[in-house]
This record gives sequence, structure tokens and C-alpha cells, in this order.
Amino acid sequence: MTIIDRLGQQAKAASSDLANLATSTKNKALYQIAKDLLESEDYILAENARDVDKAEENGISEIMVDRLLLTRERLEAIATGLRQVADLPDPIGQVVRGYTNMDGLKIVQKRVPLGVIAMIFESRPNVSVDAFSLAFKTGNAIILRGGRDAINSNKALADVVRKSLENQGITPDAVQLVEDTSHAVARELMQAVDYVDVLIPRGGAKLIQTVKETSKVPVIETGVGNVHIYVDEYADLEMATHIVINAKTQRPSVCNACESLVVHKNVAKDFLPRLEEAIQKVHAVEFRADEIAASYLKSAVPVSDADYATEFLDYILSVKVVDSLDDAINWVNRYSTRHSEAIVTTNINHAERFQDEVDAAAVYVNASTRFTDGFVFGLGAEIGISTQKVHARGPMGLEALTSTKFYINGSGQIRE
Repeated sequence: MTIIDRLGQQAKAASSDLANLATSTKNKALYQIAKDLLESEDYILAENARDVDKAEENGISEIMVDRLLLTRERLEAIATGLRQVADLPDPIGQVVRGYTNMDGLKIVQKRVPLGVIAMIFESRPNVSVDAFSLAFKTGNAIILRGGRDAINSNKALADVVRKSLENQGITPDAVQLVEDTSHAVARELMQAVDYVDVLIPRGGAKLIQTVKETSKVPVIETGVGNVHIYVDEYADLEMATHIVINAKTQRPSVCNACESLVVHKNVAKDFLPRLEEAIQKVHAVEFRADEIAASYLKSAVPVSDADYATEFLDYILSVKVVDSLDDAINWVNRYSTRHSEAIVTTNINHAERFQDEVDAAAVYVNASTRFTDGFVFGLGAEIGISTQKVHARGPMGLEALTSTKFYINGSGQIRE
């Protein structure tokens, strides 16, 4: 029996138990896990320090190390997230609709768990607890496979969660960690159709593409964000400057950070020098610009087609000058990863056209793209941000981790 066979069988058995847990039991468990995580702070942070030290030894960038780092404040945020999920309404058993059909059958459609969720993710160890909490609240078992750079952190977090569940009389197999981080075992997980109902990859473009090409398990694609901000000819340039600076520099290593700037030709001469001066006061940013944009910037390097399609996750910004709103919309749709896109404009018609015609999960007018987040959108939490259209799109909260089931009650009806 392989590792994945064992984990899969245990997850299947656990999912049956979890589907029948009362909401009060799940909520109480999540609160207790939050408490146990904080009480295990020294253990968790010590294991995280091992991962951080190794990352720094391997020359990983400061931005990537920040994604990996756990602190007391971040651990408290994880605990807060658990309590917030506990406080959310439980979607399981929720009646989507109910009616009596022409044959007199009483039909009710209810929300039910998906069953077993697998998640393959990179770097950020907080994802392991966030994903568990959402899966647990919706009655799903989850199998986690994190990256090797965070293996000690993920082991520690999973260990605390499993022990807490067991101490409460709940199957610890509600969450299982794949401790073998080899590509072979990850590939086996992607093809575990006998055990896994849905696979959610969360990470960079290479990971997402590998999962899409390899997986036999249904995949919900998340995460890759080649995010654009279009500064329209009718933009308030001061507002645009603040929005671009926030979207690019506030936290460049996340999927809702701005990677590509599109500027209308009529405002490029005024806007780009203003942005360059202001953004460098916050953090140095490398502009990779087309010929027109570069002529307005003091420091820029020539942009390539590859740059326009890249999620940098760094202090790098591609810049394109366009002739019209139509050109901007076409450009964004050409290079978008369908995550989050934005327009800055005072023209309501341009705003409405951009929102209607740009194909993305979240389309903003006059706001930073950094707001694309389950908590911010009022979902309470998220397991990821779906960039596809089937089953779920945008921040995936509790309802996205459910399916539905029809309950039909009759009184002896037969179909003629």
C-alpha cells in the first residue's frame, strides 16, 4: 500500500464521520484548536525557524522568506481565522430550494460536503490551517501537500491540529499531511481518483500548470494573478498613483498584487513621471516598459512579451501605453489570468464597459486589486481564489466547498 493509498483510505473513512458532525461540535472544535495552536507557539515557531533558516541558506529572496515566516502575530491571526470560520453559518444541510413537482413528488435540494479535498500548495504554512478549517466546517476531510521549504512548519501545525481533534473525540484524519514532498508522491495524489473528490492547487504558475496537465482528479484552478491596472484618459491621476502604489508595493508576493500597468496615451506623459517619483519613496520598483512609456520614465528597462505575461511576485511592473479604452480591454483580456483587474477613471461609461467586457473573477473601478480576498468580500474566509468558471469563481468560501443533493419523497408514484 502506498502513502497515498493509506492517506486516501483514511480520508474517505473520516469524511463519512465528518459529514454527520453537528454544527455545534464543529464550532467548539475550531475554537479549541485555535487555543491549542496558541499554547503550542514555542513548538510551532521553533519548527518554522528551521524552515526559514534553510531558506535563507539556500538564497531564497526576502519576499519569498516573508511568505514562509510565522511570527507570534501571524499565529494569532491564524487562530483568529479559525474562530471566524467557527462563527460563520454552516452551509451543510442548507436547503437551496424545495418544491412539489407535477407528479406530487416532494423535492428538496440541500447542500452536502464534497467529501475528500486535496490541496497542493507552496510556501505559506498558514494555508494548511486555513484550508483545514474551511474543509472541516463543511464536513470534508482534507489531504494537504505543502512544499518542501515549509515542511517542518506544516508538520508542526498539522500535528497540533490532529492532536486537538483526537483529544476532542473527533477523527484526527479530518486533516492529513503528505510528509513526502517528492514529485512522484504529488503526482500520485493528483491521480488518486478512488479517494479524492476535488484537488485545489495553490501557488505559482508552474505549479498550477503542472497540476492541470497531470491531474486525473477534478481540479479547481486558483491563485495565479497577472493583475492589471488600467489608468484611463479620464483618471484622477492622484488617485491612480495611490492605487498603483498600494497594489504593487503593499505586499508584492501575493496573487492580488498588481503586475501590469496599462496607461492611456493622453495621460502617460503626466502620470508615469508622477508615479515613478512617488513609488520610489515607498519602495524601489523596476519598470519594464514599452518604448513610449520608457520615454517618460527616468529609469526603465525594455519590456518583453514574456514580461507582459509574467506574475512577478516582486517589485517589478510591466508598463504598456495604449491608444484607447478598446485597446486597454483587449490588452488586458489577452494577458489576464482571469484573477483581478482594475480601471481608474471618472468616466462612468468607461468604468461600466471595462467591468462588463474584461473577463476576470474580480473587476474593480477606482480601487486597489489588493482587496480580492474572502475575508474582505464578506465570505469570512477563503480556501483560494478560483480563476476558472466551473463550480466556483473568485474567493472560495464555505459554499464553494459544498455540492448539492436532491432529496425526493413520494407516496407510491411510478413513472408512466
